[in-house]
Amino acid sequence: MSVTSRYREAWEGFWREAPGEPGAVFWDAEPERTAAVHLALFEPYLTACELPLIDLGCGNGTQTRYLADRFAHVVGADLSSAALDHARRADPDGRAAYRLLDAADKADTDALHADLGDANVYLRGVLHQCEPEDRRRLVDNIATLLGERGRACLVELAEAAKPVLMGLAAGPTGPPAKLAPVFRHGIAPGEVSDDAIPEYVRAAGLTILTSGDLPLVTTDHTADGARIELPSRWYVVGRTG
Repeated sequence: MSVTSRYREAWEGFWREAPGEPGAVFWDAEPERTAAVHLALFEPYLTACELPLIDLGCGNGTQTRYLADRFAHVVGADLSSAALDHARRADPDGRAAYRLLDAADKADTDALHADLGDANVYLRGVLHQCEPEDRRRLVDNIATLLGERGRACLVELAEAAKPVLMGLAAGPTGPPAKLAPVFRHGIAPGEVSDDAIPEYVRAAGLTILTSGDLPLVTTDHTADGARIELPSRWYVVGRTG
């Protein structure tokens, strides 16, 4: 079962409209503030660093390119072909590979696992804006991609992020400039409860190896010039049996 056409088109529309310059998208923060921070938490739990690394929901590939300088084989995967167009243009030397993938579709993820074998997975800010019926399937399919040896780093907005986002959207001048397109395209961030992700992980046959709280850095600022940071939770998961 795949995502709805409405959801797919929301992301295509968002990425078709998105500017190409670095930092123009709300969550497109510098890798030094995002992937590098997460990688320091993730790497101690990698039992097979030689496995391919999938940046799942890679968007325009900012984090993918950073990861590709640190792992031998990195694949940026995204639902949106427009997002992958951005990613490929920003990576003319082909440091990473890119693949159109509906991660809620079992056939798609089975095919990727058949091509790559077991893989490690980096997922930042995907589950919290998925449609409700897709979330459990997505985590089930991540388990497929991991196989027996892979590990996943999942970074998602905490429940406490939603009132922050709603407060920003309801400000006297409307949402900040980089957040406005997210709402305009019908993308609903901050929709997953803090209790849900551990439940999805357990149901998929995976174990949470470690977890914690960390602000998710964005590229936008409040009216007084402060950079917007959102509460988030991170998890490292994998099979232990």
